[in-house]
Amino acid sequence: MTRKQRRLSFLILGMAVLGGAAALTLNAFQDSLVFFYSPTEVATKSLPQGRAVRIGGLVEQGSIKRGAGEVSFRVTDTAKAVDVVYRGQLPDLFREGQGVVCEGVLGSDGTFRASEVLAKHDENYMPREVVDALKKSGRWQEGEKK
Repeated sequence: MTRKQRRLSFLILGMAVLGGAAALTLNAFQDSLVFFYSPTEVATKSLPQGRAVRIGGLVEQGSIKRGAGEVSFRVTDTAKAVDVVYRGQLPDLFREGQGVVCEGVLGSDGTFRASEVLAKHDENYMPREVVDALKKSGRWQEGEKK
């Protein structure tokens, strides 16, 4: 094997290893990627079954029901609402009319099974995606503290 052929084979082998590493990295990134949806988008789009997603909006007034270690409530963007079921400790700031982001999977029955519920931590904070969804629905007013 000539010197040129050895260099070419090392170059090809290096490119193959680099390509394999890039493919593995992208595959791992794809598995950990979590998308955000508003309740209107949940109703109009077909979400991937069994894939972790986030939904956000306001906890609908009068929708919180507690029982048997489970809490169910509805998240709304005032146009549409999604039923959410959560097992676990809710944040202290969780209440009706409060902005929340829930991470979990959408069941085949249309109920969102949350694995995590996040509430705002002070009067000036709400996730940007929730604010954008509320602005789209016409519920958000500039200067309003949510």
